[in-house]
Parts: sequence; structure tokens; C-alpha cells
Amino acid sequence: MKAALCKSLDGPQSLALATLPEPRAKSGQAIVRVKAIGLNFADTLITRGKYQFKPDLPFSPGAEIAGVVETVADQNAGISPGQKVMAYVNWGGAAEKTTVDTSALVPLPDAVPMTVAAGLSVTYGTAMHGLRDRGRLRAGETVVITGAAGGAGQAAIEIAKLMGARVIAVASSPEKCVIAKTAGADDTILFPGTDLKADVRGLTGGNGADVVYDCIGGEASEPLVRALAWQGRFLVVGFAAGEIPKIPLNLLLLRGAEMAGVFWGESVRRDPAGHRANMLQLLDWVAAGRLAPRIHATYPLEQIVEALGVLERREATGKVVLTID
Repeated sequence: MKAALCKSLDGPQSLALATLPEPRAKSGQAIVRVKAIGLNFADTLITRGKYQFKPDLPFSPGAEIAGVVETVADQNAGISPGQKVMAYVNWGGAAEKTTVDTSALVPLPDAVPMTVAAGLSVTYGTAMHGLRDRGRLRAGETVVITGAAGGAGQAAIEIAKLMGARVIAVASSPEKCVIAKTAGADDTILFPGTDLKADVRGLTGGNGADVVYDCIGGEASEPLVRALAWQGRFLVVGFAAGEIPKIPLNLLLLRGAEMAGVFWGESVRRDPAGHRANMLQLLDWVAAGRLAPRIHATYPLEQIVEALGVLERREATGKVVLTID
């Protein structure tokens, strides 16, 4: 079978197609014939040895897959050959076939295309885990989302709206504010260059934000903690700005507020049932036409270097997906 292999930690340019032996499923596993692979910025990092997971060389990148079950090692596994499935696999997805633990496989409704399913796990899974599990976001509440024009931010906007919340999006340019509005944001704030605390309080009648979903960290974080409503929840999602802020804890005390980390990858490992429930909800929304994730472009497996280049240059306006005929 063909696979895109990383043989040295020199970034996406080091990837090359190779022919590997057919995989074999151990007990508790299935072989999936991969049809689509969702790519993420993390794939550019893992090929440089700069990601939190560091697989042994050689390995294939690709954390999100959708495909068809070919064989199952155990009877009564709840998954059958010929079944369409999606899965989060950490790495190893950029191949014609891969072994997957049957517990990680989520059946796909016929109404959900594989190119869409392959891009749901990371960005939308993080938004679901963050807003529903960690933020306990309720209908009618107001959530502020930073980095709102990026993949994580747009997914959070869409999920928050499906949960019945009002969304205030924070973005760094007028063009990115338009992207956030297109994704469903009710209001936008341009930052840097504005007073985040004052703007959030102004847009909420002085009450502040019930939930902050912070993808960027840096200089945005502290003013947004100060902009929390009474018993607000501040979600630490990422540090795209590069700086990890130091927050005075008295700000949480004065607002009866909470700060929670959103470590989606670890939550998948520790709470597979919760992850599965979130994935099934996402698939239901897609099948019903209530959620329509944007795909920036699809590329054949052979063009994985070009596809990852789009992510590395921050050019993607939606999901970048590899396909295998």
C-alpha cells in the first residue's frame, strides 16, 4: 500500500510517498481503507519533532481520517467490514490503509461526505469539548471567541451558535472580522488596537462575557478575564500569539469566575465515551444540514507537501483535506 512517510524531522518537505506492507489488525483493532485525511497545522509541527506527540521515524502524519472498514480482528466488535467510519488516530492517517482501535471508530451517516467527516475531529471536537464540557455554555449566554477567523475560532463560532449562544468574535483585521461574521458571529471586535474589556462590556450592557474561548493568549487574555461576567468561565484553548500570559488570580476571585484548560487530545484518551458523544452530535448536525464545515481545498495523497504548505503559510480559509481514490 502507499503511504506518505516522514523519514527525517525536516518538515513537510521531507515527506515522500512509499510502498509499505499491508497492515495487520491485532485484537481490538480494525483495518480501515482510508478515503479522506484531514490535515492540521499540527502536521507541520510533528514532521519537525515540535509537536506534543513524537512518533518514531519513519511515520505518516495525518491525525483525522474517514474511510471504510476492511477487516475487524475480533467478532462482536460493534463495527463491521464495509462500514463507513471516521476516527482520530494521532498520526498514521496519510496512508491507503491504517490500523485503528475499534473503540476509536465512529460510524458515519450516509448523508455525511467523507471529506467533511475527516475534518471534524480536531477543530470541531475541540470546540465541543471546550464549550460544552469545560465551559458549560448555555443557550442565551454570551461567549467571546479570540482568533475567530482561524479554523479553531470559526468552529467555535459555529458550535456556540448551534448551542444557542450570542457570539462576540475577536479578530486582528477588518478582513478577518468579515470571516468571523460569515461564520455566524453576532458582533466583532478588532484587536489589537482597541480596549477589549471596555468593548466587551459595552456590547453586553456592562454585564461582561459568560464564557471566553481564548485561542490566542498573549495580550488579549488579561483584559478578557477582566471582562468576564459574574461566575464567568475563561477557557484556555491555545497560545497562537506566542506568549503565555500570567493572570492575576484576584481577578477570578472578584468575579466568582473560573479558568479551565481545554486539552482536547488528552480528553479523548481519558474520556472516550464523552468524545464519542460529541462526535455523534457533530455528525447529527452535519447530516441535518445545521452544520456545514468549510473545506478550503482537497488534494490527492500524492500532493501532501503542497497541501501542508497551505497550512504552514496560514493561507487556509477552511479545512485542507487529502483524498485517496
